[in-house]
Amino acid sequence: MKDLVFVSSVEKELAPERQAVCDFIRNDALLSKYFDVFLFEELLATDRRADKLYFDYVDRSAVYLGIFGSEYGWEDAEGVSPTEREFDRATEKGKNRLVYVKGSSDEGRHPKMVALIRKAERQLVRRRFRDIADLIGHVYASLIEHLEERGILTSRPLDAASSPNASLDEISPERVRWFLERARAQRDYAVDPSSSVLNALTHLNLLDGDRPANAAILLFGVNPQRRFPTAETKCLHFHGTEVRKPIPSYQLYKGDVFEQVDQAVDFVLSKLNRTVGTRDQGPAAPVAYEIPTDVVVEAVVNAIAHRDYASNAGTQVYLFADRVEVWNPGVLPAGLTPEKLRTEHPSIPRNPLLADALFLAHYIEKAGTGTLAMIDGCRQAGLPEPEFREDGDHFVLTLWRDWLTDAVMSELGLSEQQAEAVRFVRVNHRIANAEYREQFDVSKATATRDLEQLVKIGVFEKVGTTGVGTHYILAGKGLTKGSNDSSEGKGS
Repeated sequence: MKDLVFVSSVEKELAPERQAVCDFIRNDALLSKYFDVFLFEELLATDRRADKLYFDYVDRSAVYLGIFGSEYGWEDAEGVSPTEREFDRATEKGKNRLVYVKGSSDEGRHPKMVALIRKAERQLVRRRFRDIADLIGHVYASLIEHLEERGILTSRPLDAASSPNASLDEISPERVRWFLERARAQRDYAVDPSSSVLNALTHLNLLDGDRPANAAILLFGVNPQRRFPTAETKCLHFHGTEVRKPIPSYQLYKGDVFEQVDQAVDFVLSKLNRTVGTRDQGPAAPVAYEIPTDVVVEAVVNAIAHRDYASNAGTQVYLFADRVEVWNPGVLPAGLTPEKLRTEHPSIPRNPLLADALFLAHYIEKAGTGTLAMIDGCRQAGLPEPEFREDGDHFVLTLWRDWLTDAVMSELGLSEQQAEAVRFVRVNHRIANAEYREQFDVSKATATRDLEQLVKIGVFEKVGTTGVGTHYILAGKGLTKGSNDSSEGKGS
């Protein structure tokens, strides 16, 4: 039988936090095996008194999970809110009480809520949280500890567990300081950048006893690959649209997860076409990539944050003439499907402690919004939406480099040789009338007719009017018009 988690808070004020905690517990592959959640708003109408119903569910629960905000809530005849009544009942019944306080300051908080927080502090260790991502990280660590204390778990999940003989000597103080400085600048994180490694890892829930958790090694390790040989990112660039040798450009990135994200993103951007605007908007000329930078970053960081680190496979990034594919080991968690990623959905991180640190460093945004941001970014750039799929034991994300997918070319009624001409230009960046005739063994009149039709429907742009230098390039839909850097902005 599953342990019941009773979520207590002012419902109206903290509705998003309540629902996020509920969704996370019910959908996490591990926690969902051992816990269910009680939310009062999910109950059907009943003629029983609300306070009696609350107490009944508190009594049946194994864990009281209090989320305290600024408001105190409705008060009964004695001036006490349901949230405080529930806390007192859980205390009376000896329940495992977990309390999370929203915000780092009590300024503006209702006096009675401040008093309730002080009451809780005198009895247990409470955690403060900044946002939903932070709250989920704390809840995850606390519930894992609850299962261990009950003897249900003999080993922790990979990100929260530690490797045999792991020590704080494996953590880079320089990388911890860099992280704390960035987290303070980006998210106003309260831990002082001069804090010790031990203090920083304690606040980040990255200790397993006195040893650094595996997530700490992956985030700040001097040599993470010593513990996790396949915790690496492989980047490959192909001139065509298929995996074929020889490989023009190949890089294998190691180091901590922040370094891998930075290096993999730089690799992708160095191969993409880009346009350079004018300095009208500032001292530096703006650069626009054919796939928006934010979309590339989101794709790479999601793969590295949510991959299965127990797998013998690494993260892989493939650049083709028409698309970028990002592969990471591990399928979607229960409750999520590729289709659901296109709509609002709960955040169910495979590695919550890893994801929380990446959020603090502003490598990822609000929980559950990454795929929607990528979809929106591609739409605004005039590109097809990203594709999400599961392939065996891998999750695959595809970003299209231009709008001319095979499906679009079919809808436009392109002949097979016109579609092949598009693929030729993707690789060679241009095609002339003579090259078209040679590729497809057609007459000059046929080549001219086919090419002009491609110009008419907006697939090609014609460069030049007459003469030997006249050629055709792909229409730059989605790119800012300007000086197209078609030299080796695409890499080697």
